Amino acid sequence: MFQRLDLREFDTSFTFAGRAIPAREGENLAAAILRADIKAFRSTPRSGASRGPYCMMGVCFECLVTVDGEPNRQACLETVHGGMVVEPQAGAAEINR
Repeated sequence: MFQRLDLREFDTSFTFAGRAIPAREGENLAAAILRADIKAFRSTPRSGASRGPYCMMGVCFECLVTVDGEPNRQACLETVHGGMVVEPQAGAAEINR
């Protein structure tokens, strides 16, 4: 039923915590990170426990990451574009505007 995709099918890449992740332009960011066998997207502000995607539809906020310097982005609602820089989020990021 499910099958692993051939890496040659990927047309771009992005980095997650400094690691290059092959992907398809426009695919779901959380799915691409999970496919790379990365399970921890962020840590909680209180205990530092690891968290990763749970609902994959933007309801739970467990997949928060920093995308191109912008914190509090839900990876499950972001799409991949080549060269994007994604970092795990530690705790609750404050937005200075």
